[in-house]
Amino acid sequence: MKKDVIALAAAAGFLYAVTACAQQTENKGGNMQQTLPTYKAMAYPDLSGMPGFSGQLMASHLKLYQGYVNNTNALAEKLAALLAEGKEKTPEYAELKRRFGWEFNGMRLHELYFGNLGGAGAPRQSSRAYKTIQDDFGSFEAWRKDFTATGLMRGVGWTVLYRDNTSGRLFNAWITEHDGGHLAGCTPLLVLDVFEHAYLTDYQLDRAKYIEAFFMVVNWDEVDKRWPK
Repeated sequence: MKKDVIALAAAAGFLYAVTACAQQTENKGGNMQQTLPTYKAMAYPDLSGMPGFSGQLMASHLKLYQGYVNNTNALAEKLAALLAEGKEKTPEYAELKRRFGWEFNGMRLHELYFGNLGGAGAPRQSSRAYKTIQDDFGSFEAWRKDFTATGLMRGVGWTVLYRDNTSGRLFNAWITEHDGGHLAGCTPLLVLDVFEHAYLTDYQLDRAKYIEAFFMVVNWDEVDKRWPK
């Protein structure tokens, strides 16, 4: 009886090993696709007809955002394939790995930007955002002056109101392109796109007027929701 149990256990172990080996072979041969999360572009129907932002501008901007989503998915698949093929030490892998962060950040920053639009513009004075801005900058007007000045800096990128999750302090930061300038350990609360595609259609090169229009439609309730729990 004991010998039979041992034999069955050995057989089961053998079958498990064969199955695992077969799965590894299939993965190496590319016959079994690795399941990867697929990002889908979010819809923002509430932004249609938003004051200060034409339908043409929003349509082209949302189309550009879709491109970042598509490229993020494509790069994730290419990187997974190269890794499965043992090509993770190649120049191609390295360049795609660097590019992935750029595309992913482009996708996520646009989602934050579109998400904090469509509001009434003025924050409730009882809101957490308003109170913390008052405490950290002395007044809401002083914070807005600094945020606007950051957005008017030469170059293309993003202006972000960050909360330092360690100290709770707020900072206005400039993000070059999609990558340079992110504050580690901080949560983005309010995001402003200052790439020219965000305003050229409606405001030509007048970025200052675009930022004024942005402040008229900020959704401060959404900003409050982004506070870390």
